[in-house]
Amino acid sequence: MARHNVFGNQGELLAKKYLEEQGYEILDENWRFRKAEIDLIAYKNPIIIFIEVKARENNRFAEPEDFVSKSKQKLLAMAAGEYIHLMDHQNEVRFDIITILFDKFGDPVIRHTEDAFWP
Repeated sequence: MARHNVFGNQGELLAKKYLEEQGYEILDENWRFRKAEIDLIAYKNPIIIFIEVKARENNRFAEPEDFVSKSKQKLLAMAAGEYIHLMDHQNEVRFDIITILFDKFGDPVIRHTEDAFWP
């Protein structure tokens, strides 16, 4: 498996654990609709939260959240719309980004940005 895939998988597991520790209920992982994939879908206080996880070894080139492009945001919104429709969710939704950077000792540093974007 490619190194970036290992970081991605490890990042999603860390993000899931972090969210559960913060009282979020995980509804789905790696949920797909057409060409879009939502890393994590969580629920807390009648809000469904669609979460993009970005894990990187370092931020030498840019911050991890900078890699959530406008086109990626549109894909996430399309998939979220379908999920909301299927779940018949009538309350608020939110799009978050969780970034994980691994420090020089290999320890993860997690940053959770709520309401990171609105596509």
